[in-house]
Formats: sequence, C-alpha cells, structure tokens
Amino acid sequence: MKYIQKVLIVVALIICSTSVNAQVYHDGLVDKTVALIGADMVQLSQIESEVQMRRFNGYVSDQNLRCEILEQMLVSKLFLTQARLDSLNVNPDQVQASLDDRLNNVLTQLGGEKAAEKYFGKNMYQLKKEWSTTIKEQLLIQQMQQKVSGAAQEMTPKEVYKYYKSLPKDSLPVISTKYKISQIAIYPDRKKASLAVKAKLLDFRKRIMNGEKFEMLATLYSEDPGSSMKGGELGMASKSIFWPAFSDAAMSLKVGQVSPIVETPDGFHLIKMIKKDGDMFDVRHILLKPKYTEEDRKKAFAKLDSIKTLITEDSLTFYDAARYFSEDTKTRTDGGQVADERTGDIFFEKDKLKPTDYAILKDMKVGDISEPFQSSDNEGRNGNTFYKIVKLDEIIPSHVANYDKDLYVLKNMAENKQSNDAIEKFIKEKQALTYIVIDPLFQNCNFKRSGWIK
Repeated sequence: MKYIQKVLIVVALIICSTSVNAQVYHDGLVDKTVALIGADMVQLSQIESEVQMRRFNGYVSDQNLRCEILEQMLVSKLFLTQARLDSLNVNPDQVQASLDDRLNNVLTQLGGEKAAEKYFGKNMYQLKKEWSTTIKEQLLIQQMQQKVSGAAQEMTPKEVYKYYKSLPKDSLPVISTKYKISQIAIYPDRKKASLAVKAKLLDFRKRIMNGEKFEMLATLYSEDPGSSMKGGELGMASKSIFWPAFSDAAMSLKVGQVSPIVETPDGFHLIKMIKKDGDMFDVRHILLKPKYTEEDRKKAFAKLDSIKTLITEDSLTFYDAARYFSEDTKTRTDGGQVADERTGDIFFEKDKLKPTDYAILKDMKVGDISEPFQSSDNEGRNGNTFYKIVKLDEIIPSHVANYDKDLYVLKNMAENKQSNDAIEKFIKEKQALTYIVIDPLFQNCNFKRSGWIK
C-alpha cells in the first residue's frame, strides 16, 4: 500500500471551543474573531486554548507560536469546507471510540470527572459535546487530506529512478547498517515458574488478611517499579488503560477489599481497591513475574548446543532445524527467519534489534551461528524469557541510498513528496478561491505560506 505522510493532520485541540460568545481573560482581554475563512470563524479563545494545551504538553513556545496555530486552523478550515462540499461522512462509532480515548486520557491525567470539570470550567456534558464535534471535524479533515494526497498515483520504478537522479547527492539519506537473522528458540517451563509465583502471592494475601499492610508488602516485593515505591498505588485512572483481566478484577472489588490472584501479560497480581468513581479507580497492586532457574537455563542451553552441533556437522540445515526444533511460532514456519511484526521487513537496523541480540550479532560474521543466550520475545516489562541461537544471514553495510539497493526507500520518498505537493497545491488553489480576512492582530505573522493576507 502506498505510504502517505499526513503532513497536515491537525493537532488535537482538546480544549478548543467553537463558541462565539464573548470571553474576558484574567488580564481584561475580551475574546474576538481573529480570522474569517469562507463561512467559518477563528476565535482568539481557540488559539489561546491551543497555546495552553501545548504548554501543558511541554511544548516550548516562541514568538510565532500563535501565528503557527492560526495557520494550522486556517488550513484545517479549507479541508473541512471541501469535505462538506464533497459530502464526506465519518463513522459515528469511530467518533465515539476517539471520544472515549480522549476522555479516558484526560480523566486519568486529571484524576476523575470532578477534577476535569474544575480544570476546564465546564460540566462533562458540555465537554463531551464540544470534543465530539471537534473529533468529527478532525476525522473529516483527515479524510479530505487523504483524498487529496491519495489522488497521486503510485510511482513506477522508472519514475522513482527519475526522482532519484534529480536529487542532489548531499540530500540522499544515509541508510544504516542492516542485519538479516534467523533464530531457534526454546522456552522454559512457564507452568512451573507460575506455580511458584502464585504460591508466594497466596502467602502475601494470607499475611494481609492477618493484618500486615498491603503497601508495605508492595514496597518490599512488587516488581512494578513505577508503583512499588508508592506502596503499589497506581493513582486514579480509567479502567480502559489496564489489561481487561486487571480492570475486571479491580472493578469487582469494594473499597478496602483485596482480590484473588489475577493473571495478565505483565505477570501475576494482588489488587487492593482504594477508591472508585464511575469507570475510574485507584488501586494498589503487587506484581510478581515468573522466574526461571539456572536449571532451566542449563537444560535449554544443552538442547540448543545439540541442535547447533547437528547444523555445523551438516546433518541438518538451520532452516530445517528451526522448523523442527524451534518453539517460537512466529518464526518457526519460515525456518527461523525473524521479521518486523509491524512492517514484515526482514532487515533490521541496529536500533531496531533487541539489545541482547545486537550484543551477540555485532561480533559475528555472515553465516555464523551464535552460542546459546538468553533473550525476551518483547524486551521490556512485558517480555517473556526464552533461550535461543541466532544465525547471521546477511549484512548490508551503512551507505548512502542508491537506486539498486534502496528502491523501496526511494519510492517512499518520491511518493511522499508527490503527496505533499498535492496537499500544497490544494491549499494554494483554495486560498485563491476562498474569502479570507485576518485581524490586524495577526497581520504581521510570518506564516509558512503566503496567500493568507489579502
């Protein structure tokens, strides 16, 4: 599928209000219309709201920030007007899903509905109504942008080559070193390790029922570094941000009640309810993850050593050995070939490899098979431990992009430019045909595009 860069997707205006009623700021400034574009208006309050949100998100403002925001709003109005003229529609379920996500994020950050109403100065009904309208408009704008940029045709290799030859040599990207690898993986006995964890949590629960403080045990033993130092407390948050099993167990608890053992992809939990408010809750939890012993490691390493011996003595190819012995279902059917789960690409740049893999690969030559080592199927807090050997199938050294080796990269660049050009052409044409008036307050803005001031 053709890659389209959404260069002009509108920044989510979480606290943007389309109200045209006058508003007085703390310094006495009265709200006003600062731009007319077709039948739409842009209010000063909308710009100030976006300034506030950007600062809330850590954006460092400069003198041109308000001008930049105004131009983004003007661009969005051009696309929105055309979307209406083209009778584009959005899926109500998609609007509701986006609204739910926004509500969950805001309520989680601010700590519930009452805190959100206080922060925004509006009740939840008003906020939901305004945000729903904003989201619907954003989705229409995105649709229109995709329609405009998608009108550009997929480029042929000949057209990509022409684009490649037109580029100055110093503007060509540098392609990082890439690795192609295969693996044979052996997983330890998770059932045995899980039973040990459950036994430990059952003991914790018994101690809590006998009067020990939940928060003390969480501080001492929980393997969630983000909450253990706070006695296991997670803070007021929407149930939607947690694993379903965790949320379901938490929502079933009364205040002060401790759950049975709950299993999630993170591990095993005990949960204690602190407070509930609608779909929001604050709980403490103790997280323990299955641990594997030196015996598990030795057993897996011995098996992998035997497999490697079969391969190196030409009794079996790595491909066939992976299909027969590997316990990793994602790579086994392809003879152990590792691919990016998101893109399907079988070549990995250094920073896309797991650190444990790169530590082994950096000293290997093409065709080498590693010694057994410990890894994870998703390195990080949710990773599952396993053991493996890897084969270095191919290395593409770092180089300046060229047509022969990097057609896919250059094709993306060419089509991205073609899409961006289509977007800019649309904006320029609509600017010329649309009635636009900018308030003197913004007449001296250094806009990215000319044509706004008429």
